[in-house]
Amino acid sequence: MRITMIGSGYVGLVSGACFADFGHNVTCVDNVEAKISALKSGVIPIFEPGLDELVSTNYKAGRLNFTTDLSSAVADADVVFIAVGTPSRRGDGHADLSYVYAAAREVARSMKGFTVIVTKSTVPVGTGDEVERIVAEERPDAEFAVVSNPEFLREGAAIEDFKRPDRIVVGTEDARATSVMEEVYRPLYLNSAPVFFCDRRTSELIKYAGNAFLAMKITFINEMADLCERVGADVQKVAKGIGLDKRIGDKFLHAGPGYGGSCFPKDTMALVKTAQDYESPVRLIEATVAINDNRKRAMARKVIIACDGSVRGKKIAILGLTFKPNTDDMRDSPSLAIIQALQDNGADIHAYDPEGAEAAKGLLSNVTFGKDPYEISEGADALVLVTEWDEFRALDFRNLSKLMSSSILVDLRNVYPEDEVSRHGFVYHGVGRSGAVA
Repeated sequence: MRITMIGSGYVGLVSGACFADFGHNVTCVDNVEAKISALKSGVIPIFEPGLDELVSTNYKAGRLNFTTDLSSAVADADVVFIAVGTPSRRGDGHADLSYVYAAAREVARSMKGFTVIVTKSTVPVGTGDEVERIVAEERPDAEFAVVSNPEFLREGAAIEDFKRPDRIVVGTEDARATSVMEEVYRPLYLNSAPVFFCDRRTSELIKYAGNAFLAMKITFINEMADLCERVGADVQKVAKGIGLDKRIGDKFLHAGPGYGGSCFPKDTMALVKTAQDYESPVRLIEATVAINDNRKRAMARKVIIACDGSVRGKKIAILGLTFKPNTDDMRDSPSLAIIQALQDNGADIHAYDPEGAEAAKGLLSNVTFGKDPYEISEGADALVLVTEWDEFRALDFRNLSKLMSSSILVDLRNVYPEDEVSRHGFVYHGVGRSGAVA
């Protein structure tokens, strides 16, 4: 099939490359000329394991193309995916749908013949109705159907998630659109991917409900971690004990500094705002948002307590800046709030991240960035593990103890057992473990 992907960011580029890899002819559109030129030259604007090779292979094979010419790309397409950003709107927290609606207008002006317009972007309930209205207003003569098809890609594992998904949700009640979407996803049937068809509004809400539930699960275990520290229990064992219950499951039960990234913060807030608009408040989600925001700075207080109550004038080494491993995404990363809080208390911050340093430089000031964990640890008063990159899982603590001024490890991801680091003279502080600083 001929597929056009409007938006060549994270979702659009990964989805477009994967569709092409399954044999479809895909054109990715973006209005930033520099990005399109870079993609044609094999330069990927984001870090996602395996994406550079996937893009290169399919571009060379002629199945994947890039352009700034939306009109011609849409005119030739059977299916047009809208995969533009829907950031939180400044001032009120609602999802900013201006990019979605602008794309819909351009699609309407350019499409020829029956066209399926798919919202891949994460959008609030009712957005598809508005897209349909816009297109009909622009082109009363056009034959089209608007479909909701939310993405469920995890950064760092997006290609695997696309090719072997838990489910594919398609929101439409149009018979022609259903047939087209079945053909689009037919190659995935060999991977036993369940395609779940429902009405459009239900599909739109599924995405928000799923992310909100996972955000609640993270927040729940973080609150249990705080309680564990007070009562002398171990949150990792609590998580395992409840996760063995198949009704609960063990995913997203890892205590830490709170959630971040491009999805959970904005999607939980957008769901709260949607619920308020419909006078059906979602109190659990409201609490989740508030607790998560407070938790990030609370992690800085944990570091301060570990440093005998003050970090003023002290060098603090930060391991990991991105909101999770295997991505360069700094959006709403817990490290930002933690570092700012430590700086507010007079700390001298030195940081290292395998992929996120360049993005972090535009978001942080007065931070010294190093080339590896050992460089930033030289003379440090404390080492704080914020993001659990693989290369941080087997640190040389014997060497670190010689480099650092004080042997203190604040492990905000519970990567290490206390006895492993304490035998090298380190004072260990984890999250939700007996003896951890609260």
